[in-house]
Amino acid sequence: MPQFGDPDHDQRLKVLLKEFFESFFLCFFPTWAERFEFLEINWLDKELFLAPPQGEKRQLDLVARLKLRSGAPLPREGVNDLVALVHIEVESRASVAAFRPRMFDYYVQLRRDTGLPVLPIALLLRVGLDGIGWDTYDEHFWERLVLRFEYAYVGLPALDAEAYATGENLLGVALSALMRRPADRRPELHAEGLKRIAVSRENDFRRYLLAECLEAYAELDEPETARLRALVQSDAYHEVEPLMKTTYERGIEQGIEQGIERGIELGERRSALRQMEAKFGPLSPEIRQRVDGLSSEALAQLQLDLLTVQSIEQLNLGD
Repeated sequence: MPQFGDPDHDQRLKVLLKEFFESFFLCFFPTWAERFEFLEINWLDKELFLAPPQGEKRQLDLVARLKLRSGAPLPREGVNDLVALVHIEVESRASVAAFRPRMFDYYVQLRRDTGLPVLPIALLLRVGLDGIGWDTYDEHFWERLVLRFEYAYVGLPALDAEAYATGENLLGVALSALMRRPADRRPELHAEGLKRIAVSRENDFRRYLLAECLEAYAELDEPETARLRALVQSDAYHEVEPLMKTTYERGIEQGIEQGIERGIELGERRSALRQMEAKFGPLSPEIRQRVDGLSSEALAQLQLDLLTVQSIEQLNLGD
């Protein structure tokens, strides 16, 4: 069973959210989802230096530069794109008191580094609050309120798992294992979630990510596991057993972790090429070949450079 804060736990959720980034907004913030263009997501460097150059270095979970769709309201006058920050709060403590000032620090530094509006969102795994809403960080000087910072949040433990496990949004299905589940319905909701993933039209990689998350956080006891096993062997859930075979056993046998890493890097290269084409026009085969040959570190630097350079010659792509 994964522990909150361990590397596998962190990586699982980061990869899942990155692959289903649009689904995250459709699931929890549908009004915002209508305003963003998700076909071209520019993933930014996740290293953040607080009070540079000597400041503490922290890793943000997901930082995406998103463009707005035509006709969408601007976050402020004269700005047509922004940075969406999704921070996954993985600490096991049952309070967000220590997290609030950190979220404010993340916001300030991203705002300073990018010069763009930042949409701060926290995905809370152990604290429910009101489910979906806005949380605040306040600073007082004696009786005066000198600062109020607000950020959007999703508090999974306060959400109704039944509504999401039986819903149409597959990311919601996967995350339902972290939501509030009736004790007498846990195996049934788990089986229902697996069935929805199994019959979806997603490819094997994306179905694996969804099903693996659902399985990792199910926390079923022995009687519940036996009940789940009986359910997936019944005619009503006959689609589930092949999914469990292909996603779990074959994934382990073939080294799914390496496949995830290759999939992430391939997506980042495609994103960089799309950004270059949008900024500089059609790319020559030589330029594409150079981008394909960049290391992971050089690719991350290229994505940062694309924010400021004015010509393709200014990019460090070699001779």
